Amino acid sequence: MKSHNCPLCSSSKTQLYHADDTRQYRACTVCEFVFVPSVFHLSEIDEKSRYDQHNNDPNDANYRRFLSQVAQPLFERLPKGVKGLDFGCGPGPTLSIMLEEQGYSVDLFDKFYAQNDVVFNCKYDFITATEVLEHLSQPAFELNRLCRMLNPGGMLGIMTEMLSDNVNFANWYYKNDPSHIGFFSENSLHWLANSWHAEIEILSNRVVLITKT
Repeated sequence: MKSHNCPLCSSSKTQLYHADDTRQYRACTVCEFVFVPSVFHLSEIDEKSRYDQHNNDPNDANYRRFLSQVAQPLFERLPKGVKGLDFGCGPGPTLSIMLEEQGYSVDLFDKFYAQNDVVFNCKYDFITATEVLEHLSQPAFELNRLCRMLNPGGMLGIMTEMLSDNVNFANWYYKNDPSHIGFFSENSLHWLANSWHAEIEILSNRVVLITKT
């Protein structure tokens, strides 16, 4: 079934990975991406309703500390003044403010809260996608588009909790969010970087930098 094809690499070589009372999860044997088939996805109305519950406050020190996991490595690697995009900035953009405070210029995009399609015609020195990849219904389309938007040497900063052999998937809190429909592992992110002929740095179990070469 086409709906069972991998949404990251398009392979038909997928198999049932897990099932619970509400939905199924399939694993790709080519790129090792684990995904929820589209028949189990939330409607856009239900998806936005869930995001509306998020309370992302730029003045929240704990939230800033959380985002600093990806912000600090970018500060250390990117020259001041370069231009970036916060993709999937959410209802309370905060990472962009943190970056602007350090001298970077940042555009915003979010399909619900900052619908600004002009950004897709722009080029950027960096793009951030924090707690975004697990929500993408078309990860190949979205991520390949982001890669094309990066200048040579540009950097994609990713935050998403990675699936590993240490995770008990049946009890994993991260998969219980109904808006989480795609789960990356180190291997699936390496597959993505290799498909772009890009360099990848795995900084932790939830922070990854991919540099376009």
